Amino acid sequence: MLRVHFTAEDFTRVRFAPRPSPVPELHAALMMLGAPHEELLFGRWRGRLLRALPGAAEPLADLVPGGAAPYFLDVLGETRGEGLALIRSARPEFVRSELERVYAGQGAAPPWIRGLHRGDAAAWRVLEGAQRAAYETVLAPVWPLVQDLHRAEFTRHALTVAERGLGAALTALGAARLHDGVWEWPGSPPRDVRLSGRGLVLLPTFHWRGAPLVQDLPDRPVVLTYPAGGGLPLDPTPPSGDDPLAGVLGRTRAELLRSLTEPRTTTELARRLGVSPATASAHTQALRAAGLLTTTRTGRSVHHAPTPLGELLSHR
Repeated sequence: MLRVHFTAEDFTRVRFAPRPSPVPELHAALMMLGAPHEELLFGRWRGRLLRALPGAAEPLADLVPGGAAPYFLDVLGETRGEGLALIRSARPEFVRSELERVYAGQGAAPPWIRGLHRGDAAAWRVLEGAQRAAYETVLAPVWPLVQDLHRAEFTRHALTVAERGLGAALTALGAARLHDGVWEWPGSPPRDVRLSGRGLVLLPTFHWRGAPLVQDLPDRPVVLTYPAGGGLPLDPTPPSGDDPLAGVLGRTRAELLRSLTEPRTTTELARRLGVSPATASAHTQALRAAGLLTTTRTGRSVHHAPTPLGELLSHR
């Protein structure tokens, strides 16, 4: 069982990643490609992608000779380029020690891995090229859908925190439970993670279907990547009427939030949405309680505007 130990300070430093992170999502997808136990559900998806992967992506398999990846690949970053830059900026001694760890008892490493161990620029180019080739084949076709799914997941947790508190949001993830400052994930391999004041970042993945993946590196917030969404395969062409934000907030509240391109009064919102002022007021009250809009009064006028979180969620 995975056990995450919180201090009082850590509870104030929990955050849900506001946007998906391409590099961890790509790594999650590649892990699913190598998970034959899911053949019945995902065999066709896996076969299609394995046939489509270009040869330039093959070096990535050399990084997991025993099924465990080196920790210098554990980065976030809101763009693919930012994630690759974070990998490249890893300390040389950290890269060397991690390559030695994953190759311990695995036989001789391929030449390019030995070059990476030495810090050769050519070896880094091989790694970056492999990451890019895999991303273009596996993730790029479904990335807009991943962004929509992440937006809906983020909104769901924001509403849960606003209405019921952080504890309810944590226990709503999978079968997790929280008691006495310990967050437990039954069914996960045994592991104890102590946050020790570093805080926690919660990152959903829409490809990996196994136990949570934990990035626990010194002097960094712990990152817990948990499986979310409806499962593979992701459909890169969802129905045109599909609106994940409306599925979480309700269609009227989603439309209200998106209509706040500038501050508007309750009467203006009611007119735009085709509802009564009382209904519009009830919707603004719910969105305000969730931290998605603010209301200010100037004289007799009341104006509503989105918060930074509201702008993030309503932007498509």
